Amino acid sequence: MDTLEATLRKGGDFLTTENEEGAIYTPEDFTEEHHMIKSSVDEFVETQIFPNAEKIEKMENNISADLLEMCGELGFLGAHMPEEYNGMDLDFISNALIAEGIGCAGSFSVPVNAHVGIGMLPVYYFGTPEQKSKYLPGLSTGEIKAAYCLTEPGAGSDALSGKTKAVLNESKTHYIINGQKMWISNAGFADLFTVFAQVDGNKFTAFLVDKGTEGLSLGEEERKMGIKGSSTRMVFLENVQVPVSHVLGEIGKGHLIAFNSLNIGRYKLGISCLGGAKKVVDKSIQYANERIQFGVPIASFGAIKSKIAQQSIKCFATETVSFRIAKWMNEEIEHQLEKGEVKSQAKLKAADEFALECSILKILGSESLDYVVDENVQIHGGMGFSEEGTAARAYRDSRINRIFEGTNEINRLLMINRYFKKVLGGDIDLAKAALNVQTELQNGSQKSYDSYAYPAVRQAVDNLKKLNLMFLGFAGQLSMQKTIHLKEEQEVVMALSDLMNDAFTLESTLLRVEKLKKEANESLNIYESVLKALCQESVFKSYTNAMNICSMICPEEMTGLFVRGIKMLTKYPLQNQKTHYRNIADHMISKNRYSL
Repeated sequence: MDTLEATLRKGGDFLTTENEEGAIYTPEDFTEEHHMIKSSVDEFVETQIFPNAEKIEKMENNISADLLEMCGELGFLGAHMPEEYNGMDLDFISNALIAEGIGCAGSFSVPVNAHVGIGMLPVYYFGTPEQKSKYLPGLSTGEIKAAYCLTEPGAGSDALSGKTKAVLNESKTHYIINGQKMWISNAGFADLFTVFAQVDGNKFTAFLVDKGTEGLSLGEEERKMGIKGSSTRMVFLENVQVPVSHVLGEIGKGHLIAFNSLNIGRYKLGISCLGGAKKVVDKSIQYANERIQFGVPIASFGAIKSKIAQQSIKCFATETVSFRIAKWMNEEIEHQLEKGEVKSQAKLKAADEFALECSILKILGSESLDYVVDENVQIHGGMGFSEEGTAARAYRDSRINRIFEGTNEINRLLMINRYFKKVLGGDIDLAKAALNVQTELQNGSQKSYDSYAYPAVRQAVDNLKKLNLMFLGFAGQLSMQKTIHLKEEQEVVMALSDLMNDAFTLESTLLRVEKLKKEANESLNIYESVLKALCQESVFKSYTNAMNICSMICPEEMTGLFVRGIKMLTKYPLQNQKTHYRNIADHMISKNRYSL
């Protein structure tokens, strides 16, 4: 049996698809080339970023721009670009590894991610042949640096409500753009600005604006809570004349550029957070081993072990989800190419197909990192609150990730919206799946899980998926009947998205540990503790979310029925979390680093 998922996956189908044991792509499957790429990025960060951390933080001598060019010379910026544009045309997994490696580079990760994602992808996905030839080679090498100008003072999450205007001149040769943009990463050293503006007042459109264009000016560097080493400025456009040849994509279709570019941006942000989280866990463990209190290292205390274990579980789960999605994206790109699609559009369609999963990773990665940096400060105690070490900086830098690339609240709303679009489009038969769950609960029938490696966890995963289907089906039914309007029920949608996120994360972790057991991994007992501890956490969280959803949407006469269903679907043998946490932590402490 192939250990990878055998059939081509589709976005959102994980709730209705049963996977064979160990059927997942994981870091254990990396090729020699993948390991070489990872080592190359790690070496760059170790030798060029960490020694210059203070200079980057203070933005000395435009150092981030210089380091960005060095990234280009090493091939990191153009790894996802075709060779004809000075790229390396690496697979999606390789690009994911680069994003993860750069993720531990502190605030320097911001200019890199902004450049290779929302900076380059609009041109690659939507540019004319002439625009691609003009800009992509330089963007790949770092000779041209990119900024993405979407947000305005009155248009953040509601990006399409921007007031920046573009008017065609009388000779129809140029658009005259007036407006202002804010929170623009890389603005201080960018050579190319992708600017979104309203044509004729209501046609949201993207334009390519070169640095030095008359009327384009910048505000001062923003004073930010964190990521201080990144350039963030306002961009002012006063009668800026942009040739009609610099319209990106079609007039009035700027939303396609904005939203599709963000899908990959969300994926890369999520896996960058993973890179940062792993490095911070290293710091937590090393400090806990060094800090002596009451005559012993604080790493010997149960309270500290619990923190290290939970930090490690979040990293392991995020990593597993990251590369499961990466493999699906890779396969979808290949599928599109086999159908005759050009490479740029194949990648665009893959990103669109797994937009829901990209949002899951963005939420999971950013919130896991936030947990990790918070507990890192706590483990460091007073030193964690001091700016002399790295704990405080990591804490400050992390916070933006829940806002970048669409806030986590917006991403939660998008997840459920995306799922129901798949249902309405016929890609997912939610009605049938939800009815099957209802029938099973009424009949009290359950299949046997005795043949599985981890029967209790496998049953818990299946039940959490059924819990999702039960409430998604009921919410969809109420929406169709116009009893509720999901757009107005954000509290419900947020809880539904968390229910979905936990099911996907737990299933991914189960599949990876099943695979490790088949391969007789020498540290299997540690991975099993990770799995069993995560399962209990996920079941408890799902119980709470499901009860909250029930309280919000279930009529009083149906509440008892749904509560019984929730209780049936959230059974899991009570785990001794202390034992699991100590098992995980002792392993990490002995290695003096994150080592899963």
